[in-house]
Amino acid sequence: MVITYLGGAFIKVQFGDITIAVNPVSKDSKKLKPSRFGADIALVSLNHADFSGLDQVSFGERQAFAVTGPGEYEIKGVFIKGFKSDSKYGGEDRLNTVYTVNLENMNLCFLGAHASKDLPAEVAESIDDIDILFVPVGADGVLTPADAAKLSVKLEPKLIVPLCFGNATALKAFLKEAGEEGQKPQDKLTLKKKDLEGKDGDVVVLEPAA
Repeated sequence: MVITYLGGAFIKVQFGDITIAVNPVSKDSKKLKPSRFGADIALVSLNHADFSGLDQVSFGERQAFAVTGPGEYEIKGVFIKGFKSDSKYGGEDRLNTVYTVNLENMNLCFLGAHASKDLPAEVAESIDDIDILFVPVGADGVLTPADAAKLSVKLEPKLIVPLCFGNATALKAFLKEAGEEGQKPQDKLTLKKKDLEGKDGDVVVLEPAA
């Protein structure tokens, strides 16, 4: 599996012949740069141009199957669950969707633009054994660095990937809260299930490729 960070909450996951786009940036975004490629599956957490660029990930023969809200889905052998949560992204109360994705015997969890240091009880009860957690940090209306670190600890993932940090100080503050101040950004994350052995809340910082 290869995971690439494209800015904001935009993640590209590639494994075998399958490509998943999570929260693709729209060309209508006022502050984030879109990236265009063909995906098989696209997950959208928030109805906002920074998260909903479905037009950017359907390209050529690849037309992405769009998942835009809560529910259970199975697409090309990928198992996806979406759960409702709240966001204040951009200073407004919004409906956010938290996604879990199971593929290659790994569980990925994308918090989208989640804003509270706690998940709704029904969501927390349904999410367990997270291998990789993608957590929003420091952008307008999402988790503060301190709350992001606290929620990450509660969810007990093997790896934590901070996303959409609004500025360098937010990332620095998150790393301090997580006790991972020495982390250096890397271009992408390439791993298999066996690579997660012995990991316990380790933070991986990805350099935005967009």
